[in-house]
Amino acid sequence: MTLKNTPERWGAVSQALHWLVVLLILAVATVGLVMDELPRTPKYFWVYTAHKSLGITVLALMLLRLGWRLYAGGVPPVAGTPRWQATVASATHWLLYALALAMPLSGWLYDSASGLRPFRWFGLFTMPKLTGPNEWLADRARDAHELLFLLLVALVVLHAAAALWHHLIVRDETLARMLPRRRTRTPEPEDPDHDA
Repeated sequence: MTLKNTPERWGAVSQALHWLVVLLILAVATVGLVMDELPRTPKYFWVYTAHKSLGITVLALMLLRLGWRLYAGGVPPVAGTPRWQATVASATHWLLYALALAMPLSGWLYDSASGLRPFRWFGLFTMPKLTGPNEWLADRARDAHELLFLLLVALVVLHAAAALWHHLIVRDETLARMLPRRRTRTPEPEDPDHDA
């Protein structure tokens, strides 16, 4: 498999970044959803910092992914894909990129404007504040963060459903092009000296 994208398949780097971001978004969303149910104990603040650290990681990986996409290009739709489907797929991809960047940025802005002490990314280094304490901005950033999450979930469900529809109903290579190729095993040559 090549590192760069080809006209037929997404390359190894695009695939790795895609699935890594998917897993991280699932993790950060899960932590975010259970976080509000936790009592305000030291464990809560550890979980809250983990949520923020995962979010910043998604932001960094999405910037890397966007840079790689601009460098390596995209993969054209499977031959025979109707033009309207290709247009919707392209718009969906770019919206997913925008939401996956905006979500952690809005969370970082909310954290900054809330006036909380700076958090340390996975305990390794302190993240800078984007702004000073500002209650009005903190409220807007929190509302944006929650709305962007709902939009991201809706778009991810649509994206996954379309990929499965292509795979299971249309039976084309749309989904398979974002999956690692299975290595086919070559059969072992028979030993002519082997007695059956």
